[in-house]
Amino acid sequence: MKRLIAFLVLFLAAPLLFAADFTGIWLYSSKQPDGHTSQMVLALQQTDNKLTGKIEHPWGRLDIKESKVDGNHFSITAITNEGHPYICEGALDGDQLRFTVRDPNDKPYDVVAARAQSDPVRVATPLTPPAVRDLPPNGLAKTPPMGWNSWNLFAGRVDDKIVREMADALVSSGMRDAGYIYLNIDDTWEGDRDANGVIQTNNKFPDMKALADYVHSKGLKFGIYSSPGPYTCAGYQGSYADEAQDAKTYAGWGVDYLKYDWCSASNLYPDSAMRAVYQKMAEALRATNRPIVYSLCQYGRENVWEWGAVVGGNLWRTTGDINDTYKRMMEIVDTQSAIAKWAGPGHWNDPDMLEVGNGGMTTDEYRTHMSLWAMFAAPLLAGNDVRNMSTDTRSILLNKDVIAIDQDPLGQQGQFVFKRGDVDYWKRQLSGGAVAIAAVNRANVPASVKIPWKDLGVGGNLDFKDVWSGLRVKALSDSGFTIPPHGVVLLRTEALH
Repeated sequence: MKRLIAFLVLFLAAPLLFAADFTGIWLYSSKQPDGHTSQMVLALQQTDNKLTGKIEHPWGRLDIKESKVDGNHFSITAITNEGHPYICEGALDGDQLRFTVRDPNDKPYDVVAARAQSDPVRVATPLTPPAVRDLPPNGLAKTPPMGWNSWNLFAGRVDDKIVREMADALVSSGMRDAGYIYLNIDDTWEGDRDANGVIQTNNKFPDMKALADYVHSKGLKFGIYSSPGPYTCAGYQGSYADEAQDAKTYAGWGVDYLKYDWCSASNLYPDSAMRAVYQKMAEALRATNRPIVYSLCQYGRENVWEWGAVVGGNLWRTTGDINDTYKRMMEIVDTQSAIAKWAGPGHWNDPDMLEVGNGGMTTDEYRTHMSLWAMFAAPLLAGNDVRNMSTDTRSILLNKDVIAIDQDPLGQQGQFVFKRGDVDYWKRQLSGGAVAIAAVNRANVPASVKIPWKDLGVGGNLDFKDVWSGLRVKALSDSGFTIPPHGVVLLRTEALH
């Protein structure tokens, strides 16, 4: 009888004694071909036979919607941003979770995640951003930055060799001497952190300091990219919780420009925290005592133009990403006039990088692109293959009169004035009483126009130059122009009398 009672006690107690405990942080790491490590983190909380929590990927954070625990076996279902089920099914094996991931976007794959002693990306406990305060200007970017960025053409294919070749080409093409001095590496340069938390480059960039030195030897400045989140947009190592260390590393390499892209920070912070989060990196950059232009990339959210300058930004993105189409380019154009008053020397509205020469638009559309960016006093960051430029691309990017409009020291952004038929008219006040006027034909057919000088507020004996054709015209004249489809006439004061 005693043996029977003992057996029943052990039998009834078995589920309690041997029940699996899934609560904790679970980490899966995968080494990628370029040498950086991609992570998947599960933050799980078990209550009876249910699991709650989050699944963190470089591409996004998923909340667990459904779950079931049966002994040491489990299944969880989350929903992707596209609305698809993301299912993990497997078992606890000691201090490891072994499971299969089923995602409609990928083939099923097996994962082994280990129990972590700490939360590597703060899935459960985000850091508190600093108290907000106004920072004084850093004295940089008195005119809009000009240069070249790797993303539009190369994206994740950028490497040390390409950057060196672009440095050479910026010099030999005349672009450096025209003002394009920043050579900026965008996303996918990042490796892992060493034992001291110092960011390393991946195997595409064997020696970032040597690369920066090479760029500097060409009379250029060197730019780099990161994110205030744990991951960059492409899933590489971000600066979250390591801002001060990363700023120190960048300064040691010789970085002159930082593009700081919101990306996975949205998993940790509400948009209302953007100001404090961007201020944190600005303070870290300034602590290095190296002059580093600071580019805020958070797509115009939270009316960034109202606070970008006081958190230390020299430029801030005003829209989502551009692409190499006329439609997208003009969608961006239509949002810029309303925020013109926030731009000025040292702090610029940034409607994103130039697509000139990448092949998605006509030559006339690229002239419109370049003309309007100049009217906006926008940063001019080319994104084409400078090593192999067509004559048209070269003539657009190197047009001295257009660059002079963009770089005008008054720093007053141009604004939309009115539409006449299919033609939009823009006006920009320049230094010394000079003025620039752009007439943009939005139709798919040519437009014949006479500039409405008086309606644009232009009078007096002013001489203008059509910067694309070289034609000289006098204000108040009835000179006519034929503007090609999606094309532009860009006029700049030639001389004052």
